[in-house]
Amino acid sequence: MKRVDGRENTEMRPVKITRGINKHAEGSVLIEVGDTKVICTATVEDRLPNWRKLEGKGWVTAEYSMLPRSTGQRSPRDSVRGRPNGRTLEIQRLIGRALRSVTDMEALGEYNITLDCDVIQADGGTRTASITGAFVALADAMQWMIDNGLIPQMPLRDFVAATSVGILQGEIIMDLCYTEDSAAEVDMNIVMTGSDRFVEIQGTGEEASFSREETDQLLNLARDGIKQLINYQKQVLGPVADSIGK
Repeated sequence: MKRVDGRENTEMRPVKITRGINKHAEGSVLIEVGDTKVICTATVEDRLPNWRKLEGKGWVTAEYSMLPRSTGQRSPRDSVRGRPNGRTLEIQRLIGRALRSVTDMEALGEYNITLDCDVIQADGGTRTASITGAFVALADAMQWMIDNGLIPQMPLRDFVAATSVGILQGEIIMDLCYTEDSAAEVDMNIVMTGSDRFVEIQGTGEEASFSREETDQLLNLARDGIKQLINYQKQVLGPVADSIGK
């Protein structure tokens, strides 16, 4: 099978993460995965949700949105519709869970960090790109907190990143673009940490069921891709990466 962009089945799209793209945010990146582009900004606040107060622990949460013309056809903003749709809520909860899985809330102290992930151009894999980019923005925000004397050490226990895998025309492929995702028989989104542990596995048989053997092949391929992403996160973060997991 020849993929639409000429990649090998085990090959990811080109990934680029640019840090510091918003001068106001404590952490910010633009992540580009092929033609998918997401801006991730991290905001540090010394106020917590009411249910979290008096526990001596912090909180990390996320919000996700797609700009009206990030896709082939314009979609109304959530503010016009009156509320986020189900897909938006599902994805922002996924991003929040992924980031919390590697955060030491006690070490974070009584601070709230919100990650805003805004898709400016979508071509498949927006949720996985958001997780991978938001982690870098989160690390930068936490380093800002250290530099400004808010916390004494990095609260991140590990790295986390995500990618998609699937089965298209009977073949197992990594990092699906929109055209592939739309036609895939099986589609999975996988979130893993730098210590090779799963955070979330979202797998769906869109056109067909899939076997245990195929599941193992999909997970192994996703693991290989996520290792590449985490190595790139480390490269992008430079000296900040050295304090993560210490």
